Amino acid sequence: MNVRVATPADFIGMQACNLQNLPENYTMRYYNVHSLTWPSLSYVAEDHKGRIVGYILAKMEEEPEDAPHGHVTSISVLRSYRRLGLAKKLMVQSQTAMAEVYGAHYVSLHVRKSNRAALGLYRDTLGFTVDKIEKEYYADKEDAYSMRLALSPDHPAPLPKKKSS
Repeated sequence: MNVRVATPADFIGMQACNLQNLPENYTMRYYNVHSLTWPSLSYVAEDHKGRIVGYILAKMEEEPEDAPHGHVTSISVLRSYRRLGLAKKLMVQSQTAMAEVYGAHYVSLHVRKSNRAALGLYRDTLGFTVDKIEKEYYADKEDAYSMRLALSPDHPAPLPKKKSS
């Protein structure tokens, strides 16, 4: 398996992977914006024939009041290629680029509360922590865990801001 930076030539394979696995889908323009704006953050995993079998779509958040941080928009690995460590490799590659290229202090993501396999990867394997629960985050009204991971001991992931009542 080869993991490498995604290019525009990969978008159709990335979208096919997404359509096969996830209910949230993206337009080609969306992949293109990510690629043009943050060219070093999205990666693909390809099999020995060069077929896209997994991908990560990531970006930098642009909130001036917050520390620089990355966000995983989407990650998917085809079922027959799961449990090979590809999702972890994709995550680590993207997180490394976030820190080294953009100076990200932490990375955030959302995961369905029902997605136990992904939650295990993020929390147990990669060390993410649940920041908060976002009610009805997904189009089908399922709640999401908002999760964070510090990318450097010098820059811990900040605690969420308390909403004033």
